[in-house]
Amino acid sequence: MGSQSLTPSPRRGRESGRAAACAALAGQHVAKKSGSRFVIYVALAGNLGIAVAKFIAAAVSGSSAMFSEGVHSLVDTTNEVLLLHGLNRASQPPDRAHPFGRGRELYFWSFIVAVLVFAMGAGISLYQGIVHLRDPEPVANPTIAYIVLAVSLLFEGTSWWVALREFRASKGRYGYFEAFRRSKDPSTFTVLLEDSAAMLGLLIALAGLLGAQWLGIPELDALASIGIAAVLAVAAFLLARETKGLLIGEPAHPELGQALLERANADPDIESANGVLTIQVGPNQVLATLSAAFDDRCTTQQIEACVARIEQAARLHHPEIVALFVKPETPQAWQARLDALEPGSKPEPANGM
Repeated sequence: MGSQSLTPSPRRGRESGRAAACAALAGQHVAKKSGSRFVIYVALAGNLGIAVAKFIAAAVSGSSAMFSEGVHSLVDTTNEVLLLHGLNRASQPPDRAHPFGRGRELYFWSFIVAVLVFAMGAGISLYQGIVHLRDPEPVANPTIAYIVLAVSLLFEGTSWWVALREFRASKGRYGYFEAFRRSKDPSTFTVLLEDSAAMLGLLIALAGLLGAQWLGIPELDALASIGIAAVLAVAAFLLARETKGLLIGEPAHPELGQALLERANADPDIESANGVLTIQVGPNQVLATLSAAFDDRCTTQQIEACVARIEQAARLHHPEIVALFVKPETPQAWQARLDALEPGSKPEPANGM
C-alpha cells in the first residue's frame, strides 16, 4: 500500500486522548513503585550514622584512611538524599509542559550522584592520601578506629545485602553485570554499587590501619586513603557511564518491541508490522512508535479501530508504555528510514523483517 496521511476524526481524537492519558497514568503508577525507596532509606540511615562515627574516629586517631572513609559515607548520605529527590520528581504526573512525565529527572540526579562520588569522594580522599604520604604521622589511639570500622562493616553489610536482594529480585535471568548494564532504574543499582564500594573501602582502610600499626609504617595509612580514592573513582565512572546513556536516551529492552510487533501482526487489518522504535523516558516509562502497513481494503474507520485495538493491547500488556504512536508506512519506507541512519546506530532488531 502507498504511504498515506490520516486526518483524525473528533471521535478518534477523544479515543487517542483517553488512550494516552490511561497509558501515562499506568506508567506513572508503575514509576511510583520503582527504585525501592526502602533500599535507599536503609542506606541513608546507615551512612549518616557511620559518617559521624568515622569523622569522630578520624579526629581521635588522626587516621587519613578513616577521614577518607568519613568523606565517603558523607557523600553516600548526600547521594541517597538526591536519589530520593529524583524518585519523587520522577513520579509526578504528566502535565502540559511534560506530557510524558518527568521520569528522566531520576537519571539527571543519578548523574549528579556520579559527579559527587568522583569530585568529593575520590578527590578529597586522594588529596588526604597525598598530604599524609608527604608528611606521615603515626596513627594515635587506633582502637576507636577499629571499633568504628567493625560497626561500619556491620551496617554497610546490612545495607549492601538489602540492595543486593532487591537487585537480584529484579535482574531476572541475566547475570549481575549484564543486569547492571540493562537496568533502566538507576536507584537500585546506584545504591548497590555505592555499598559495594563502601565495603571495599572499609577493607582497604582496615588493611591500612593494621599495616601502619603492626609494621610501624604510617605511609600505609596514607596509601589506603589513595586506594579508597581509586575505588570511588571506578564506581563514579561506572555510574556515570550507565546514567549517561539513560539521560541522553536509549531504547527500551528489545523484548518490548518484539512483543508489540507480534501483537500488531496478529491484527487482521495489519498487512505487516514493519518495526518499532522505543525510547526510555523513565525507569518504568517508555515512549514507542510502531510502523505498520495496513490492508489496502481498510477504510479510515477500520484503520482507526485497528489502531485503537493495538493501543488497548499495549496498555493492557505493557503499562510502562506512556504513549504509543502508530505510523502508516510501507515496508520499503521503513527500510529507507533505517538505511538513512548512521552505520552502527540502527536500533536493536525488533522489526519482524
